[in-house]
Amino acid sequence: MSSEVPDPVDQLPDDLVAHGYVGPYTFPDNKRRRIPGLLYLGVGAACLATWAVAGGGSVLVNRGFAGLGVALMVVGVYHVLAAYPLRIDETDALASAGREVGFAVGHASAQLSWRGVRSRPTWRILLYSADEPPTKRGLVLVDGVDGSVVDHFVEDNPEDWSEYTTAEITGRNPVE
Repeated sequence: MSSEVPDPVDQLPDDLVAHGYVGPYTFPDNKRRRIPGLLYLGVGAACLATWAVAGGGSVLVNRGFAGLGVALMVVGVYHVLAAYPLRIDETDALASAGREVGFAVGHASAQLSWRGVRSRPTWRILLYSADEPPTKRGLVLVDGVDGSVVDHFVEDNPEDWSEYTTAEITGRNPVE
């Protein structure tokens, strides 16, 4: 009787496997930063209150409580100030970027990034013209809070596609 135990294998739970997911993806909102920010403010205030009540004569409470309280309060204020709500989704950002570049958009890609000390959410939109192969491309930065265009750059597409056939580029037979 041989009872071999199989080697353990790391495996993601089914709800975390991305390749089987079909549907729109929702980006997490930055306003969640307010929750830890408020917790830091509360714990920092509690540390300062404990230090103020215990005074300088306590064995268990010393100046470290005051230092920790101030540090937690500073971090908490930063978290609350950096909690910009993400009001513009990728679809709105793509539409705004398409209006900005001035050409019919074919393929496009959206990436969420953050800018500045307060980490303001910003969409980076890469766009290609609709013709095959694309003759223009552009990069547009769209503010994730108010939808304004922060910056944009448009150029002729420097990629050389002349050695490929239309079927190789598009993956379709030209007679279809």
